[in-house]
Amino acid sequence: MSALHPQEPHGSGLGQRLNWLRAGVLGANDGIVSVASLVVGVAGATTDNAALLIAGLAGLIGGAISMALGEYVSVSSQRDSERALIAKEREELRTMPEAELAELTELYKQRGLSEQTAHQVAVELTAHDALAAHLEVELGIDQDDLVNPWHAALSSAIAFTAGAILPLLAILLPPPAWRVPVTFVAVLVALAATGALSARIGGSNAVRASLRLVIGGALALVATWLIGTLLGTTGVV
Repeated sequence: MSALHPQEPHGSGLGQRLNWLRAGVLGANDGIVSVASLVVGVAGATTDNAALLIAGLAGLIGGAISMALGEYVSVSSQRDSERALIAKEREELRTMPEAELAELTELYKQRGLSEQTAHQVAVELTAHDALAAHLEVELGIDQDDLVNPWHAALSSAIAFTAGAILPLLAILLPPPAWRVPVTFVAVLVALAATGALSARIGGSNAVRASLRLVIGGALALVATWLIGTLLGTTGVV
């Protein structure tokens, strides 16, 4: 039987999977809050279905594109940096292998190994795959598991859209008198769920993560609804 703990992540692809999940959860949260705040604000000023639909769709489409573009640019920059570091390490191994072996030995000594054991480990790993050994110990990079900007962008756009659909339906489907209360409840429940999911992914406290999102989302909804109501009652719009 394998000595690996089944409940712990092992193997390649972990970085990309976590990046995909992170972008997805953040995208869903942003979709829920931003579109909900937008349509609740409009609902505070008018009960016109066309205005609510236009505002909601504009927020959904614009937000999804913005989230995808932001993730793509951010993750592309990270991947470019990783590739540059890999190229630099490969060149150092080609031009000064002895110095790199000594460096690897020292790094393992700093991790608690004795001089002899650290040197032996460095020699064996260098013989097996010198570049992989240096990237892992020096930089924490796996050259076979670089982040993928397309995965992050697509995940973020899909998640934003999925999150945005909820407040859009919640504001359009109920009778006018129930629109804002139903949207408030639906959004806060959804935020609590995304908070719990993000905590599960990151291994943090689910209650604390959910409360942060619920409180922040509630404040955003109240603020935009009050502004919309004020503009509607004063005849500005």
